[in-house]
Formats: sequence, structure tokens, C-alpha cells
Amino acid sequence: MATFNKFNSFVEALAEKVHNLGSDTLKVMLTNSAPSAANTVKANITEIAAGNGYTAGGTQAVISASSQTSGTYKLVLADVVFTASGAVGPFRYVVLYNDTATNDELIAYADYGSSVSLANGETFTVDFDAVNGAIQIA
Repeated sequence: MATFNKFNSFVEALAEKVHNLGSDTLKVMLTNSAPSAANTVKANITEIAAGNGYTAGGTQAVISASSQTSGTYKLVLADVVFTASGAVGPFRYVVLYNDTATNDELIAYADYGSSVSLANGETFTVDFDAVNGAIQIA
């Protein structure tokens, strides 16, 4: 499982009420271009081409839980599965962003270490940590 790294702007956007992580629509998109921690919005990222089972803008990450315990907030997301109906990719990076926010502000990204390509019928699962959550804020 790849580790998600936050975009620097996420902290400010959170403090300035851009994100409501408990109810906003969060999405996962795929790219083969390395994101920079300095990126701020979805338009800064070059997404892979849509088609063959991959939809432009990515797939919604369903919120399983959004709560705090003893001052630590945890956002738990259900795994996102991409299923190819033809060739998809290559991609190396998975980007989590807020589709509800006005400018599609970025949240975090994961680097899978090398490019991945899917053939017809193959799947790729973005395995969010069900115990520790996709995001923890203390």
C-alpha cells in the first residue's frame, strides 16, 4: 500500500473552510506525471486520458467514517477500484482531491513507485487504510 502525502495547500484550505471532509465529494484520479507538494488545485495535475473504464476526473472516494477521538480527527475512505474495459494507463500516482470545492482543491497523493498499466478486465485498487484512515489530523 502506498502512503498518501498531503499537498502543502491542504492545511491552509482546511483552516479556511474550503474542505468539509465529512460531507464533501472527494475523488481519486490517476496521473503519470509526478505531483508536487506545491500543487494546489486539480488543474495543476495532468490526468491520464479518459476511456476504457477510466472516467475523466476519477472516481468518488466514499467516506466510511469522519470523526475525532481524544482530539485526533480521522477520515476513513472506502477503497476505490478502477476496472479496465480496454487499456488504461500508464499511471504511477493517485491523487485525492475535493470535487465539491470551487477549484477542486487537492488533498493528498500517493506514489506507487513505478508506472502501472491495466489490460482489459484488470483492476487496480486504491487501498485506503481502514484502521488509521486516509487522513489523520491531531
